[in-house]
Amino acid sequence: MLTPGLVDCNVHPVFGLDMTRGCDLSGARDLAEVRARLRCEAEVVGPDDWVRGWGLDPNVFGSAAAHRESFDDVVAGRPCLLRLFDGHSALASSRALELAGVSGARTFDQAAEVVCDERGLPTGLLLEEAAVGLVTKVMPAESFAERKERLASLLSRFSRAGLTAAHVMDLSEGSLELYRAVEDDGGLPLRLRISPWCMPGTGEEEWGRLADLIHTCGQRWAVSGIKLFVDGTVDNGTAWLDEPDAYGQSTAPFWPRPAEYADAVKFFAGRGIPTATHAIGDAGVAAVLDALEALPPGTPGAAHRIEHIETVPDALIERFSRSGVIASMQPTHCTHYSRADHTDNWSTRLGTERANHGWRCADLRAAGVTLGLGSDWPIAPFEPLPIMADAQLRRRAGHRGEQPILPGQALTALQALEGYTSHAARTAGEWATSGSITVGKRADFTVFDLDPLTAAPDVLAEGNVLATIVDGQTQHVALSASR
Repeated sequence: MLTPGLVDCNVHPVFGLDMTRGCDLSGARDLAEVRARLRCEAEVVGPDDWVRGWGLDPNVFGSAAAHRESFDDVVAGRPCLLRLFDGHSALASSRALELAGVSGARTFDQAAEVVCDERGLPTGLLLEEAAVGLVTKVMPAESFAERKERLASLLSRFSRAGLTAAHVMDLSEGSLELYRAVEDDGGLPLRLRISPWCMPGTGEEEWGRLADLIHTCGQRWAVSGIKLFVDGTVDNGTAWLDEPDAYGQSTAPFWPRPAEYADAVKFFAGRGIPTATHAIGDAGVAAVLDALEALPPGTPGAAHRIEHIETVPDALIERFSRSGVIASMQPTHCTHYSRADHTDNWSTRLGTERANHGWRCADLRAAGVTLGLGSDWPIAPFEPLPIMADAQLRRRAGHRGEQPILPGQALTALQALEGYTSHAARTAGEWATSGSITVGKRADFTVFDLDPLTAAPDVLAEGNVLATIVDGQTQHVALSASR
């Protein structure tokens, strides 16, 4: 079965290189398992090296707050940084905080926090990138050659998984040099559509610099949009909700002055530059819709989108439908990190009513909204076949004993495939050139050993990608079609 080339609408290749260094903690069931994995990692790295981990699920702490004392002894007083799965927070050891000079609370331009206890001492939990960066800036950096090799390997794995393109939602320092180097050294195996971050505390001078990057490109990569944030995540209490979560958190926007966010959107939209805004909570999603609906008449047409959209009431679904704003969502954020019985951290924080309004993929499609799908790698695995399966099952593919999470929000097989093909093209404003097998469009194809429209979802997740083709050029051919 040959389909239009699959496109992941949200990935972080270079940012993910840094996030995925060290021990993989994803899937750890409890704190004991986390400690065991860290102990093994500490034994492998050198005595003077940092101990690193990533993919930490806050559910392992149960009802207790994440704290450095949970693992200080395991790493024997060495500097250690553990990235939580959401990509918006990290847990630092006592030695890491000492090396970074972090001994108490800090003030930031954005809604970030060095979490402290009642005595004013850091617990080790760092919320949002401004706080996490206090520690990462003192960590040893990889060489350019090492990063280039790892990036090339990662993009090759993207291609083997069936991806012919990806929407890259960041542009950190040195990223363009890495993309150029990989392309010069054999070429990129898939297209990359890049959107650099626009952050709070900036103004028109910085916005102009970002706008000047648009259309910077290579053969298969291009800077084509702008990424903004209005909130963080439900899991660490930094989402923006109409009402506080169960712990009294998630009440503030990421931009301390939301009007400045709206000004930034207007600045880019007025220049015909597409925007993608991270908005997870109901208040955050409403604020993005407010900003987009308020654009002046005559604003150039562009594909503006909202990323994640984890909990929204009916009224916001209706506003999506009326406004034409695009939705970009990640089905495995639901299936991997929440539970049908609402005992997970995300659901507990939100409460039953808001948790029951979670990841409303089917409702958005029923309202006629364009819905692009993706992984948000490294937050969740990037393989598209299991993601399309999870979108239909509302549980993890292959885990037949699990109860589906809000099964009424399941997508059909066609809708799941469209999320990676035709709707992915519309999400990027590229329907005229991609997203269907049509004479005159890009010759980007993915070839499967099964039919993604008729295969049972659990079977689909185990299927093989036989080939990926970009611009009519074969990028990957499977050596064996056996399953």
